[in-house]
Amino acid sequence: MRDFAAFLLYRASSALIAALPLPLVFRIGQFLGLCAWLLSPAYRRLALRNAAVAFGGEKSDAELRGLVRQNFARLGANLLSSVKIATMAPETIAQRVDIQNSDAMGREFRAGVPVVLILSHLANWELFSQLMPKCFPAIRSSSIYQRLGNRWIDAHVRKTRSRTGLELFDRREGFKPVIDLLRSGGGVGILSDQHAGDNGLWTPFFGKLASSSPLPALLAKRTGAAVLAAAVYTEGVARWRMVFTERFDSPDSSLESLTTEVNRTLEQQIRAAPEDWFWVHGRWKIPKPNFLLRRYKRGVYLPPPMSDDQLKPFRILLRSSNWLGDAVMSVPAVRAIKRGRPDARVTVLTSENLSPMWRLIEEVDEVITANTSSVISVVGAIRRAGPFDVAVLFPNSLRTALEVWLARVQRRVGYRGHNRSWLLNQVVKERGKPRPPEHQSRRYLRIAHELGANVSEIDPGQPVRTSRKQTADANEITGGGVHRVGLCPGAEYGPAKRWLPERFAETALAVAGQHAVEWVLFGREGDAAVGAQIASGLGDRCVDRIGKTTLQELIDELRTCRLLLTNDTGTMHLAALLGVPTVAVFGSTEPQLTGPLGSNHIVMRHHVECSPCFLRKCPIDFRCMNAVTVPEVVAAVSKILTAERSL
Repeated sequence: MRDFAAFLLYRASSALIAALPLPLVFRIGQFLGLCAWLLSPAYRRLALRNAAVAFGGEKSDAELRGLVRQNFARLGANLLSSVKIATMAPETIAQRVDIQNSDAMGREFRAGVPVVLILSHLANWELFSQLMPKCFPAIRSSSIYQRLGNRWIDAHVRKTRSRTGLELFDRREGFKPVIDLLRSGGGVGILSDQHAGDNGLWTPFFGKLASSSPLPALLAKRTGAAVLAAAVYTEGVARWRMVFTERFDSPDSSLESLTTEVNRTLEQQIRAAPEDWFWVHGRWKIPKPNFLLRRYKRGVYLPPPMSDDQLKPFRILLRSSNWLGDAVMSVPAVRAIKRGRPDARVTVLTSENLSPMWRLIEEVDEVITANTSSVISVVGAIRRAGPFDVAVLFPNSLRTALEVWLARVQRRVGYRGHNRSWLLNQVVKERGKPRPPEHQSRRYLRIAHELGANVSEIDPGQPVRTSRKQTADANEITGGGVHRVGLCPGAEYGPAKRWLPERFAETALAVAGQHAVEWVLFGREGDAAVGAQIASGLGDRCVDRIGKTTLQELIDELRTCRLLLTNDTGTMHLAALLGVPTVAVFGSTEPQLTGPLGSNHIVMRHHVECSPCFLRKCPIDFRCMNAVTVPEVVAAVSKILTAERSL
């Protein structure tokens, strides 16, 4: 009933417009278009965003805003004029249209060659349906259309479009009738400038990857049709110019290269009159859920000699965890996301103290820092570094979702988290239950998988590269056959994650008695007392760096170590990222969830009936850590040192 009421309103409006002179209708449409510009901020922002993609490096912000304002006026004028034109005789319409180079299409028809005509939403594109049969009266002219949601309005629009002899083919009914028409020597017009969805070929449009319809190329390759393009430009009040191009396909054109050539031709047409194009359409729409393009059927095609770095970037903001260990465990997902599309530019937002770690990751193009305890600081940092196409949130907090929402990032992705799904517009599903334990890095990788990345090619244990200079520096420090061995006896989470300090001290002494080693102690200021206890027994075979290193200095120190003896800590994960083997003592936590990444590590853990409890402080007898003995840890350290010596 609502659709029929809308149809009655449409017919009444059409009748009123039909009674008015065309120039007056054009002027009224201009006014209504400016009203829409004023009253439709969402569409205004969309048009401005699209125009910035196309001309951001060529036009100033003021010029772009002026273009969008003029575009709304042109759209209003041309859309309203198309309603009037649908009631006019083709001869009368032709008096207001200057048709140029139509013989380019006529020559093909006279040679018996069918034509696929590329059309675009420029100016009054409805003129094609009214004038094509008049321009080529002896040829079957047709168009592919998409049915409107209101069946009454759809029936009326089809009737007005076909009144001059144009044949219409519904896209949803397949393309066999279109192929038959082309093989009979006819012509078909296809609007080809819109987002093509999941079935499109991802190829540059104004230098930015866009899903583009391969249909014109498919039809041309199937039928031997010539491919031309035509565009309409607004020349004045109720005056237009229709221009046909020459044929631009070639016998050796592939489907991909021809689709790219279609886009190039459309770009040229739009550049000739950008105020005439339909900028309020999501041409560079971000697909959902797979905005990473690795798993798309037709994939990505760049015309030679274009390279990845010549594409306008698809900017991805990754919100890092504030915990060092969690940040390191998200690195495999970052790598998968970066490899997910050739135009990906990855920016990591993190706290200042974690920024040295993120600068190690070659897949990260930019690191921005902010006071992550302040929403205002984070929002400001995002806006200054933006705009971003997508924000991916690794933390589950409500605050991180609020930050990117306030910063107006177009797509906001993450797990449901803590009552924050209303702030996200793409929620990653949790695994179903029951389920086996999943390492935290795999949980982050599932985000990348849900976005379209190929995670099977990612090695979670891949360390960062070490330069020759860093290797030489490490060899110099550890020269003379002396091994530098790191020891991290603390754990920020709480005492339940800390092996007994006296056992660390005993282990260090025992290893020093068996191997030529120099122990280097790492940790926070709160671990100073434990460090002093260990250092006092080792004397000059120990360097106490607890509470004395920045994260960058910790990275530099760890690079010089043959291995790290540690609890379940962020330093353990950092060492694994640097390719440093670890002997990690686990108690209240679960190594299947947060163990070090890679294969060159030894985890010391005795499963007891109450583990893992994930408590900060043991409420009973600390049996999980008491079960780990000094001799077995000494043996594990010696095993790695011996293996390192034999390499």
